[in-house]
Amino acid sequence: MKHKVYKISVKAVREGKLKEPITEDGFRNACPGLGEGTYNAFLHKHQVGNPGGNSELFKWIAPGKFKLVKPIKYGI
Repeated sequence: MKHKVYKISVKAVREGKLKEPITEDGFRNACPGLGEGTYNAFLHKHQVGNPGGNSELFKWIAPGKFKLVKPIKYGI
């Protein structure tokens, strides 16, 4: 499924399970069942201005803290 982790993240924020600013620990606790590497890298890998040219889904606001880019992408 395309954008699976992003969909899970958006759903968790909307349901109040994942609070913004999002941290790795908050992401891990609110979205169980993902691979450990996902928790360690997904927010950074998809932050605005990432060097890899990946989709920009999260805005870095402070060390280790992110917010969802608004409006939510991909019709989720």
